[in-house]
Amino acid sequence: MTDLYQTQRAMRNMRRAAMQRGVIAILDVGTSKIACLILRFDGEARLREVEGVGPMAGQSKFRIIGAATTRSRGVRFGEIAVMNETERAIRTAVQAAQKMANVRVDHVIACFSGAEPRSYGLAGEIDLEDNVVTEQDIARVLASCDMPDIGPGREVLHAQPVNFALDHRSGLADPRGQIGNRLACDMHLLSVADSAIQNLLYCIQRCDLELAGIASSAYASAISSLVEDEQELGAACIDMGGGATGVSIFMKKHMIYADSVRMGGDHVTADISKGLYIPTADAEKIKTRHGGLHATGMDDRDMIELGGESGDWEKDRRRISRTELIGIMRPRVEEILEEARAVLDAAGFDHLPSQQIVLTGGGSQIPGLDMLASRILGQRVRLGRPLRVQGLPQAATGAAFASAVGLCLFAAHPQDEWWDFEVPAERYPAKSLRKAFRWFRDNW
Repeated sequence: MTDLYQTQRAMRNMRRAAMQRGVIAILDVGTSKIACLILRFDGEARLREVEGVGPMAGQSKFRIIGAATTRSRGVRFGEIAVMNETERAIRTAVQAAQKMANVRVDHVIACFSGAEPRSYGLAGEIDLEDNVVTEQDIARVLASCDMPDIGPGREVLHAQPVNFALDHRSGLADPRGQIGNRLACDMHLLSVADSAIQNLLYCIQRCDLELAGIASSAYASAISSLVEDEQELGAACIDMGGGATGVSIFMKKHMIYADSVRMGGDHVTADISKGLYIPTADAEKIKTRHGGLHATGMDDRDMIELGGESGDWEKDRRRISRTELIGIMRPRVEEILEEARAVLDAAGFDHLPSQQIVLTGGGSQIPGLDMLASRILGQRVRLGRPLRVQGLPQAATGAAFASAVGLCLFAAHPQDEWWDFEVPAERYPAKSLRKAFRWFRDNW
C-alpha cells in the first residue's frame, strides 16, 4: 500500500513537472483502438495550477496539438495480454501524434478499462485541535478512514474524498479555512487487479515514456460525457468499449461507484463473424455500415452483399437481409445492457434522486441503441458525446473518444486523491464495503 501511495505521489509530481514544461500526452489503451492526444498548456494555466480539494473545473487553458489512433493489438477485455504487440501499437500512436504536434513528449497519462474494478465507500472523522480546518486536518481525517482489506493482488487506482462534514453541516466540497469542532469525511476508493497496472506501467516504460498519471476509463468517460448538472445531481455513465463496458456513477461532481462488464462491441462483431461465417474484419464493416437493433418491414427487403475469400464463387456471393443481421446483433447488445443493469442494481443506483443514464463509447453508436437501452435500463437514457475541447480534430469528436477527452480534463484538473495530502499511509485495517451511498440518502 505504501509503495502505491509513493508511486501515485511520484506520478502527481511528474504531471506537475510536465505541465510546467507545457506538453503532456494522453493515452487511451483500449481493446479496439489506442488513441494518443498531445496537450499543450499555456502559461496562464500553469500559473493557475493550484493544489487541494476542489470540484472538477470545466474547460482548461489547454489545446490539443497532436492526435493519432491506431488499431489496438495485444489487448483483451481492456487489459494487456501480449506485451510486445501492445508496445508496438502504443509506439505507433505516440509517434504519429508527436509528428502531427511537432514536439517530443516524455510523459503520458494513461487510462484503461477492465481489471475487475471494485468500489468501496469509506468514512472517517476527527476532532479538530484548532477550530479552523487546515490542510493537515484533511490529511488526518483521510488517514482516519477505515481502510478496507482489498485482498492480495489488488491495488488502489483512485481514492477520492467525495464529501466532508463539519459538525452538522454535510455536503462540503472543501472545508479548509472553515470553523468547527469535528470534521468527517467520506472517501470513494477504487481497487483494480495489480497485474493490469504493472503491465501497463512496464509497457509504457518499454516505449521510453514516463507514466505521469493513471485513471480508470469509466471515470474518464463520465468526466467528458456527463454535463455539469448530471455530475452534480447524480447520473450513471455506461462506456461501451470494444472489449469491456465500464459503468460509473457520479454524484456531487465525484465518482462514487465504478465497475465493468467484460463484454463490448467486439463481442457483437464476433457473433456476426460466427453467425455468417465471415472474417472478423468483414463482420466489423457490416456492423458499422448496416448494423441496427430494431427490425422493420423494410429491413426484410434490405439485402446486404457478403463477400468472401474461400475461392468458392457460389459460396462467396451470398446475400442476407438486414433483419437477419439485426437478429444476430440484438441478443448480445441486450446481454451487455442487462449486465450493466445488474451492476447499477448492485450499486444501489435506484436510491439516487436522479435516474439519468448516459451511454457513450464506440459501442454506443449502433442505431436504435437508445430505444433498446431505455427499455432495459429505465426511461431516462441519452446518448453522450464528449465535451468539445480546443484543437480536437473532427475525427476524434465522437463517442468512441469519450475516455480520451475525459483524460485530457483529468490531466488539466485532477480531482484530489488522498496521495495529494501528507497522509500517514501505514494504517491499513480491514473494514466494510459500500458505504458510499449512505451519505447521499442522508443529504437529500
